[in-house]
Amino acid sequence: MKMLTLKLKPKMIFGLVLVVTGVAVIALTFLSNHLQKEQSVSAIISASTDEERRNYLATYGWEVDGDFQEKELTIPESWNKVYSDYNQIQINQGFDLSNYKGKKVKLYTYVISNYKDKKQGVVADMLVCDGVLIGGDICNTSAENGFLVGFNGE
Repeated sequence: MKMLTLKLKPKMIFGLVLVVTGVAVIALTFLSNHLQKEQSVSAIISASTDEERRNYLATYGWEVDGDFQEKELTIPESWNKVYSDYNQIQINQGFDLSNYKGKKVKLYTYVISNYKDKKQGVVADMLVCDGVLIGGDICNTSAENGFLVGFNGE
């Protein structure tokens, strides 16, 4: 009969502990990143009516004056740096326009009357596809006071 024995030196034990810990950390990191991406997907926000769009803006505290403007536009198939940067703003607020490349969407523009110290020229742009809000921003495109931020003002 043969017996097999294994003698582990302290260095060997320490190495095995490091390997097991490393595998556990990598597995946990992968799982937490995977779950986080699934949770960051925004809910479907209906924006097919003027009332729904105004109510959405009101959830961020924006007051809207007067009527809105409506345009139809096509999200380009290929993006330059400007579109990529704009989409990063969308991603930061739970939207992603990359799924809409080449699609026709509606752009609704509302005048915002209560943006901090800037009372003139601040608008909310809302991108809507098939009645669903897919992105947008709060902006002032004037040369002196221009800015573009997400719906939360950041």
